Amino acid sequence: MISIGAALLLLSGCATLPSGERDPRDRFERMNRSVYRFNDALDRGVARPVARAYTKVVPQPLRTGVSNFFENLTYPTTIVNDLLQAKPKPFLRDTARFVVNTTFGLGGLFDPASQMGLPTGDEDLGQTMGRWGVPSGPYIVLPLLGPSSTRDFVGRVGDNLTSDPTQLIDDDATRYGLMALDLVDTRASLLQADSVLQQSFDPYVFMRNAYLQRREYQVKDGVPGEGDDFEIYEDEAPAEEAPTEAAPAEAAGPSGA
Repeated sequence: MISIGAALLLLSGCATLPSGERDPRDRFERMNRSVYRFNDALDRGVARPVARAYTKVVPQPLRTGVSNFFENLTYPTTIVNDLLQAKPKPFLRDTARFVVNTTFGLGGLFDPASQMGLPTGDEDLGQTMGRWGVPSGPYIVLPLLGPSSTRDFVGRVGDNLTSDPTQLIDDDATRYGLMALDLVDTRASLLQADSVLQQSFDPYVFMRNAYLQRREYQVKDGVPGEGDDFEIYEDEAPAEEAPTEAAPAEAAGPSGA
């Protein structure tokens, strides 16, 4: 049986690049496009059908509770990176949100913190490194995980120490069941974005540009610098976790995030 890595190497050897000027941020475009196609095929064959079935079978209130629960699990990562970025106010706010939703929200199933006026936070190690001057590095597409960059890939490794409490569960069935549910819930939340990607002239380029712009937006806390264009996110259009590459995530499905 050919391994995933070997299959991707074979695909990259046959991959062709579209004509035109190359994006300097994407020096591994040939390999990235091959991985993108692999992720997209897996998404079309597995992740998307499962996500659609999930939305049909599971009532919306229950799906909301599941999403709240997994979002709450990521808050230790946000809190740690608030400290690493020297952001005292967001640290106190996000800590309060985590405590309120974990206790009064029954482990995060409910979101009383939002009703109390505590907004959601979203910080990770990739953003922390970017805040302190570490460049994004080349754009890369990871098998199963989707869009990333060399800086954010390193950040993912560090964030695993705080963002995945399911690793502490001894029972394999429970641990893998929660991981699968998280992936399905993440992919289901992106179903409405499918049409946006499908209507783009080059879905790969759309995904790449959207991801890199959104990460820049996050690193700069929405404060654009010279030459920045964050208009797409001010309209809250889907960006980072594209439907054909839904990621665990930052969180995501079989074809990325």
